[in-house]
Amino acid sequence: MTEVAASDQLLVVIDPVARRTDGESVRIAKDVLSAGAATKVCLPDGPEEFARALARRGTRRPVVVGDDRALMRAVSLLHRRRELGVCALSMVPVGGVLSLARSLGVPTGAVAAARAVLDGSERRLDLLVDDSDGLVLGTLCIPSAPAPVPTAPGVAPDAASHAWLRTCQSLVRTLASRPARTAAMPGPGATRLRVEVDGVTVVDLDQPVEAVSVTPGGPGGAEVEVRPAADGAAAVPLRAFGRRVTVSGADFRYRADAVVSGPVRTRTWTVREEAWGLTLPLGFP
Repeated sequence: MTEVAASDQLLVVIDPVARRTDGESVRIAKDVLSAGAATKVCLPDGPEEFARALARRGTRRPVVVGDDRALMRAVSLLHRRRELGVCALSMVPVGGVLSLARSLGVPTGAVAAARAVLDGSERRLDLLVDDSDGLVLGTLCIPSAPAPVPTAPGVAPDAASHAWLRTCQSLVRTLASRPARTAAMPGPGATRLRVEVDGVTVVDLDQPVEAVSVTPGGPGGAEVEVRPAADGAAAVPLRAFGRRVTVSGADFRYRADAVVSGPVRTRTWTVREEAWGLTLPLGFP
């Protein structure tokens, strides 16, 4: 009998939310993966069983079948076990919140994603880790964008949640010099924050801001965009790049990928270069 290599053995962990929301895509993913590799399927009923399945994976490559929150849960669990450096994750996105998976380059169709698990290659990605050991895989938004809302029948389930990510990512597209500070009063939704990047103040408490966006932008750093509040014409965004970002001031909430946290008065995020691995299709830029 031919022995199956450890790298070809998969542990497929199917998130319960995925099973409830799109059982057909789950079935397709299982069929494709099982046809291409020695596969053990795990059907956890909750977070504790999900964690136990990952902890007992042995030499099998873990494959998460679920949405952005399932991926974040898996990365967080491996981070707490200090195993991110030796365990590359794979993902088949299934569920209603898939903006993070899409932005990372994971195919969102069940067949294409399962084929990428089998035929793709590991890509090392940067990670933002805050001073409470929280993680950011994609985009950090301050203040937090509105939570995803249910969509009407016939509308793609990810459409609503994708809007907030587009809003955050729009903050990182404009390069500009820092404008002169003004004495403008905060408008609706504006707040006063101090934003420091590698110890250098980008904006201080005397300048109200509408939003702050932080995104791992390699190599080994994060793109930081600050949108100052302004009366009338839109203010020019401020941009910086660095490894360590500290935000402080009035109580604020923030959205790290699909999770809202806070309120806090200060938080520091540090970039960890190539801290985790994700299997992506061959040829992905």
